[in-house]
Amino acid sequence: MKKEHKEYFASEKDFLAHEFKSKSRIIDDKMVEVIAPDGEVFSVLASIGIYTNEETRHNQLHIIEYVFDKNFSDDKELMTQNIWKDLLLNGVSFMGMSSGDKQGERTRIGNKIRQIRKEKRIEAKDLARLANIDAANLSRIEQGKYSVGLDILSKLASALGYHIDIVPNQM
Repeated sequence: MKKEHKEYFASEKDFLAHEFKSKSRIIDDKMVEVIAPDGEVFSVLASIGIYTNEETRHNQLHIIEYVFDKNFSDDKELMTQNIWKDLLLNGVSFMGMSSGDKQGERTRIGNKIRQIRKEKRIEAKDLARLANIDAANLSRIEQGKYSVGLDILSKLASALGYHIDIVPNQM
C-alpha cells in the first residue's frame, strides 16, 4: 500500500474493502473508464488491462477510484491536475486522461454566459459582484473549466436578466 492512502486507511485490507463513490472499469489493455461521483465519465489511458493477475488489476482500479474520490471537485481543471499528480504518487502507470464527457456542455454554457455579458457590456468583475461569486470562478466558468451548479448558474442568469429553463437541443 502506498504512503498516500496509509493516511486514510488502517491497512491495505481496509483500503481494498472500502467502497468508493467513483467507479472504474477496464475498457481494453490501455484504457480505463471512470465514472466520477457526479456521473461525469472520464477516460484514463492506463495499461491496467495488460496485467494478467486479477488482484493487481483490482488493486490498480481501486487506487484510481480512491484518487478520483479524493480529488473530486466542481473545478474540473484543478480536479484533473490533482488526479494526475495523485495517480503518479500512488504508483498507477498512466499516460493521460480525458477532460470528461461534459466538457462540451461546460464550454457551451461558459461561452453563452460570456456572449450575453459582452452583449450587455458588463465587465466580468462587475457580473461576478452582481452574482455574488468570485471573479476567478466566473473566469473559469466562462472558459468551461468549472462545472457550475444550478445555484451559481441561476445567480449569473438573474444578474444578466435571464432565467434558467429547459429547452430542446438545437439540431
